[in-house]
Amino acid sequence: MPTTVVALRETVPGERRVALTPEVAKKLKARGADIVIEPGMGQGAYFADAAYAGCEAAADARSALARADVLLRVQPPSLEEIATLKEGAVVIAHLQPHLAPERTKALRDRRITAFAMELLPRTTRAQAMDVLSSQAAVAGYKAVLIAAEAAPKFFPMLTTAAGTIRPSKVLVVGAGVAGLQAIATARRLGAQVEGFDVRPETKEQIESLGAKFLDLGVSAAGSGGYARELTAEEREQQQRALAEQLKAFDVVVTTAAVPGRKAPRIISAAMVAGMKAGAVIVDIAAETGGNVEGTEAGRTVVSANGVSIIGTTNLPASAPVHASEMYARNLYNFLELSLKDGALTLDWNDELIAKTCLTHAGEIRHEATKALVGDS
Repeated sequence: MPTTVVALRETVPGERRVALTPEVAKKLKARGADIVIEPGMGQGAYFADAAYAGCEAAADARSALARADVLLRVQPPSLEEIATLKEGAVVIAHLQPHLAPERTKALRDRRITAFAMELLPRTTRAQAMDVLSSQAAVAGYKAVLIAAEAAPKFFPMLTTAAGTIRPSKVLVVGAGVAGLQAIATARRLGAQVEGFDVRPETKEQIESLGAKFLDLGVSAAGSGGYARELTAEEREQQQRALAEQLKAFDVVVTTAAVPGRKAPRIISAAMVAGMKAGAVIVDIAAETGGNVEGTEAGRTVVSANGVSIIGTTNLPASAPVHASEMYARNLYNFLELSLKDGALTLDWNDELIAKTCLTHAGEIRHEATKALVGDS
């Protein structure tokens, strides 16, 4: 029988992205899958039900869930949704297992095969499935627009009858996907941009975008594309050098994050106190603790010396059309590994399937999460 793929409305407040776009629904239909959607599922991203031609609209979310062989989600399913799924169903989503052990236990106990897309190996073959990268690109772009709106200065240099306006100086901390997109966006807006990362291999990438690499004399190249943890001596050296450099910048965008872990603290309160009045910091990592001391997720905090610290949350949801298109394609490319002629067959010898799996057959398959949750 054909595999039934289900997509529901996202229920987390502020979440406007969708896990299934009309484009991807059409592709799944072409591969023999049956598609069932909850009415109004695509509204947050401006996809009307009529755009999902050939898909069945269920009476409600509960009846759709009960039929799901595969559930596609942006945010993790609720405990109630997990309880409604049939045993052995497959869930593909951004599952955040480190934030909710009880959800992982529920997936295990319900014998759900759950794939946490943030666990996907960062390999060349996996790039087309990499939700972290696709959504980080949106976040980096949006962060700079927020900074430009909040800054009390123009970003570009302007020549006017009243004289020349100097461009804003922008520093982007972290040169992953979000950071590089932030650099590119700030450059497009005409700012004078510098980028900093403890990984020396990012220097060429930063400079290729027309920005200057800020060298603080600390190198922390790690594995898997992430930086290793700094030693106490290295951290002190970095902090001293960065504190001095920050005094010159009008805008700082911080993007440093490691999936499944608290965001590294890079900018201290003392550094903020040394920055110029009116400076703006946009902290993309606010939801996981922030890169800046004093960041509060979802709020703008103004320091005693007039520096605004903006703790952004879920920036990809603020560009729901393109963010959904990229996210849905990521999920399709992952699901395509197992969907043949409408039937779902999981190849556990494929490292992308094996390493992205969180739970299967009543077990927690991801060792770090297993250690966190335990066997209870």
